[in-house]
Amino acid sequence: MSLRKKVGSQNIAVAGRWLFYFVMIGIIAGSGAIIFHYLCSLGMHYFLDLMAGYRPVSPAGEHTLMPHTQTSFNRWILLILPALGGLISGWLVYTFAPEAEGHGTDAAIDAYHHKGGLIRGRIPFIKTIASAITLTTGGSGGREGPIAQIGAGFGSFLATKFKLSERERRIMMAAGIGAGVGAIFRAPLAGALFAAEVLYRDPDFESEVIIPAGISSVVSYCVFCLVFGWGSLFDSPDFIFQNPLELGPYLVLAGVLVLVAIFYIKVFYGVRDLFQKFSIPNHFKPAIGGLITGIIGFFLPYTLAFGYGIAQEAIFNQVAIPTLIALAIGKIFTTSFSIGSGGSGGVFGPSIVIGGAMGGAVGKIFHLLIPSIVVSPGSFVIVGMAGFFAAASNTPISTIIFISEMTNSYHLLLPSLLVCSICYLLCQRWTIYEQQLKSRIDSPAHAGEFMMDILQTIKVSNLSHLIKEVRCVNEDMPFIEFKKIFSSTKQHYFPVINSKGNFSGIFSSNDVREIIFTQHIEQLVVMKDIMVSDLIYTTPDENLSTVLLKLTQKNIDALPVVEEYSTGQLIGLIYRRDIISHYNDVIKKIKDHE
Repeated sequence: MSLRKKVGSQNIAVAGRWLFYFVMIGIIAGSGAIIFHYLCSLGMHYFLDLMAGYRPVSPAGEHTLMPHTQTSFNRWILLILPALGGLISGWLVYTFAPEAEGHGTDAAIDAYHHKGGLIRGRIPFIKTIASAITLTTGGSGGREGPIAQIGAGFGSFLATKFKLSERERRIMMAAGIGAGVGAIFRAPLAGALFAAEVLYRDPDFESEVIIPAGISSVVSYCVFCLVFGWGSLFDSPDFIFQNPLELGPYLVLAGVLVLVAIFYIKVFYGVRDLFQKFSIPNHFKPAIGGLITGIIGFFLPYTLAFGYGIAQEAIFNQVAIPTLIALAIGKIFTTSFSIGSGGSGGVFGPSIVIGGAMGGAVGKIFHLLIPSIVVSPGSFVIVGMAGFFAAASNTPISTIIFISEMTNSYHLLLPSLLVCSICYLLCQRWTIYEQQLKSRIDSPAHAGEFMMDILQTIKVSNLSHLIKEVRCVNEDMPFIEFKKIFSSTKQHYFPVINSKGNFSGIFSSNDVREIIFTQHIEQLVVMKDIMVSDLIYTTPDENLSTVLLKLTQKNIDALPVVEEYSTGQLIGLIYRRDIISHYNDVIKKIKDHE
């Protein structure tokens, strides 16, 4: 077999192996989404329906798996149910997997950056059960958190099982995130982009994640839809953007969404910080948060659980303005107390309900004021969903695709792009995902990758102030004379020059240790005998990346700097520690400027 054919066969084998991994992740993530969806349906039936008689409306793409009971609506049962759910989920989480508290996507982001993509095997299982209990007893939250951890957990497990590298495990973990989210929200493309974009605050994608997450997401989406049917989560009319004047109201909507998103983030983490200060066992904190959630739900039942059904009604302009505003504000508080207290659930689901409600309210107001321009208030619901989450999560691109796939409405891409871009720009300082880092350069997962790129742009001549002048010795100097110099200096490296004054070699204090204690030899030795003549040095025109490479190859701490390769006049020594220090200063200036 020729070398070319052999290499080609190896590449095909590697590609096939990776394809197998990503398909497996997709199958498991899709299966996990199915199980979680069934658990949520069972929980809604036995808790909210059978016990409290509360039957939230479902979005068009979801159908009730079990017939409704005949239980009459009871607000008092609804008041205590979230507390009961918080008590059970709190005990589960803090007994078996404390990392599963809160919204799981943040934990997955943290694992990517700081834990080499490692997720404990029990976390997805605990997260699934705890989230199902939290959400189906009335707690406000989303499904993406537990589903992201199911996919991410299996990707991490598979990589560990096959003894893959940290980088490969991170990729597989991220592919699991995309697969889980893409399945549960029936948005495979958005799931893949979300997994690559949510890791950073800047508009920066983890490019090596997109293709793996795309493959896994497609597979998981197909697995999920084979059981629950094809189509989008929400139904929507054929909204068409065809009046540029409508961009004015959309700009107002962007401003409103930014303010509400900041309020949402402040309230969420304010509640989280408040509960962390409580000097009671963590197991009971979700129950307290659930009780407060139940009190809000006593007056505003539609702020409990998922809330997708009322968002669906808002798209078809079937919800009044006061109800939409109450839904948005109430959902902020029920989500904050349900999840911020230590309960388990995601934050994407509530975000699209809050954003859709605020968008619907703004759209209906403008429809009353300028009906000839704002013809369809429902379109503001869809754009509001996208804009709000783009503001809250710093993921403008994937969010636009998310909402388009979830609502099967692609004719609103233009206003969505405008609103999401503005929301992102105005809300960069805040994020609902605390573990997001600013950019790839800040991630420990990429430590060292950018160092050479930056050092390649800096020449040795730029560091002339860091080049140290040192004492040189002549190559014909007797060693016995050098001993006098050596005893009076702390210099570690000694460049050697020839009779013309050109650099001809170098030695270190370690090279003279053996001779200095052997008197009968030191009488015969000159410095030319000790120096290393296999010259390695740099010039002012070389970049620091090359210098650092030379230092590493020879395992030395300093490198001689000479004028030119032809003349060889020594300028001084440049030290490894000074290069590293200069690099750190450059990075600090870049961050301060940003």
